[in-house]
Amino acid sequence: MADSPRQGLPIRKAFDPDAIHAGNHALGVDAEKLDRETDELLARMSLAQKIHEIRGLQPIPIDEMWWAGGDESLGLAPWKMVDGPRGARAGHATAFPVAIARAASFDPELERRVGMAIGLEVAAKGGNVLLAPTINLLRHPGWGRAQETYSEDVHHTGAMGVAFVSGVQNHVLASAKHYALNNLENTRFELSAEVDSRTLHEVYLPHFERCVREAGVASVMTAYNKVNGTYCCENPELLQEILRDDWGFRGFVESDWFLGTKSTAEALRAGLDIEMPHPFRRSDENMEAALASGEISEDDVDRAARNAIRQKLAWRVRDDGLAGQPRPGTEVVECEEHLSLAREAAEKSIVLLKNEEQLLPLSRGAGARIAVVGDLARTANLGDRGSSMVRASRVVKPWDGIAAAAGDAQVEHFASDADLSRLDEFDVAIVVAGLSYRDEGEFIPTAQQEAEGADLARGGDRERLELPDAQRDLVVRASRAAKRTVVVLQGGSAIVVRDWIDDVEALLMSWYGGCEGGHALARILFGEVSPSGKLPVSFPRSMEDLMPWDVTALSVEHDLLHGYRLLDQHGARAEFPFGFGLSYTSFSLAALAVERAADGFRCRVEVRNEGARAGATVVQLYVSCHDSEHFRVEKELKGFGRVELEAGEAACLEIEVPDRDLRIYDRERRDWLLEDARYAFRAGESASDLPLSREWLRAEGSWKPA
Repeated sequence: MADSPRQGLPIRKAFDPDAIHAGNHALGVDAEKLDRETDELLARMSLAQKIHEIRGLQPIPIDEMWWAGGDESLGLAPWKMVDGPRGARAGHATAFPVAIARAASFDPELERRVGMAIGLEVAAKGGNVLLAPTINLLRHPGWGRAQETYSEDVHHTGAMGVAFVSGVQNHVLASAKHYALNNLENTRFELSAEVDSRTLHEVYLPHFERCVREAGVASVMTAYNKVNGTYCCENPELLQEILRDDWGFRGFVESDWFLGTKSTAEALRAGLDIEMPHPFRRSDENMEAALASGEISEDDVDRAARNAIRQKLAWRVRDDGLAGQPRPGTEVVECEEHLSLAREAAEKSIVLLKNEEQLLPLSRGAGARIAVVGDLARTANLGDRGSSMVRASRVVKPWDGIAAAAGDAQVEHFASDADLSRLDEFDVAIVVAGLSYRDEGEFIPTAQQEAEGADLARGGDRERLELPDAQRDLVVRASRAAKRTVVVLQGGSAIVVRDWIDDVEALLMSWYGGCEGGHALARILFGEVSPSGKLPVSFPRSMEDLMPWDVTALSVEHDLLHGYRLLDQHGARAEFPFGFGLSYTSFSLAALAVERAADGFRCRVEVRNEGARAGATVVQLYVSCHDSEHFRVEKELKGFGRVELEAGEAACLEIEVPDRDLRIYDRERRDWLLEDARYAFRAGESASDLPLSREWLRAEGSWKPA
């Protein structure tokens, strides 16, 4: 193996902050001038006017938006907040693939463009705050809202989150949620996440910190749950000490809706700026009583109002525009550019998990016969029906896409309850199976009943990771009857496939693919596009390989181990590891070079497309720390880069790893520590495939190659 990539290869940067953060209005604010303007306005306001700025307007949305504050006499427009993580939840909008699907692209630049598109549609509808991204870590794949977030990995979640925030904030404010440790859905209103300081700072907060420090996220939404016995909305350690004092956050903090504010005085003093969506705890009566009793002071009101007003001035919030930009026309909503972007995101999200004897891509020539099996093939399955639901004018279902792209091939659909004995007459059976809003999603107590066609639905956590019985039986029946079987899974997280995976020839994870998902799937199946998605969550062979999972728990211990970190520790082999995904071409990685550069490391890897067609892979860089005086996990992702190459083309991927990303949090010192130890930099194409390695030694504060 060569010591470094060959000279002359084009260099691709894995994460270009200048490109990712271009156009983010929050990063160009004159802070000193803004502070003066805010204080001048605040000094002119009455107490009643200030209180009005720190609470929502009413429990029913106006024009499908949630309003807060606003005072015409002061020139202050109201906040108009809109869900959600996969598109604007107001009227019809472009329905993008869910966040975990987009995360499978491992493409922050793509995620930035998705954020820009969603932000633009929100602005066109008159909104000014997008209640996204959801960046809670996927601690267990059974979490009901896994589809809304990005990953089980801290670094990956942070990279995708900051890209989305900066994209959105080209047009409107973004709100990172749910702060913090929200990762169990059914009991989220009462649960206490128990966590030590090291685990909190190393695992469950870094992605929030990146959104604050790097992307200047304009607002943060608190979680419903408790952390170490204290509700997040009343938690001064989270809201003041960490968010504002340590990270320097200057935006506003709003509660989650309805049950997200637990008190009048405690929440205000702790740092919760705005109660949403209406004045319950902050009604005139409650605020007057708290002021009269001395539980709160006018200074407390001033502090919260200042945070809300400062952002209105920073963004120059008006009904006819934002940040000096005129309000875009409604023609941008579901425009061709956004639909094309939705298809691109879906294509890059699909993960090829198995392809025995290169069954895929399929032929669509004359004489080819293809069976498409399952009711989900003809269902608009976009994800859950909670706050992230998006209504698209048109949804391309799997059957629609396959039938339109089949060319001269004969295609026929079989319903889930059909007689499948005729499948042996076809060259291949494509079984579309998986999950829907009935199986997972946001848990909404007011709508636990079936709500087909309504906005609110069941959702909740999954108690087990296998397919629902009817879906599993469909796969088994089809695979027994067909000559060859391709299974296309839909869902928002890992699915255990151990009991049937050996009986099918090919397997694709297509997630909830958005309004263009059917076209994207067909382009992958017929080879117009080579699959390039990589798993952002480990697919275990059994739930027994993961931590205990109780969807009724009211207290959950959090530690350093989950996902691939936990599997590594237990020596358990994943069915499909984190970062895994096949292609229709093949890639080679060589010549990992690791060099010191400006308080960190510059890592370079030579990547070559060895196949006969264009494709993309994701180079992943993990770091292991040996000889530590503290417990360290086997490895942690510290960088990644998506590389698209023509057949035979090669490039050099450059990944930067700053020293700060190698630190641990010292519980005793309550500070970060960069240990003297031996660090192994390992590169490959998944968490279980890391053929390249280089080591560096840090001794007495100095670095040298090991």
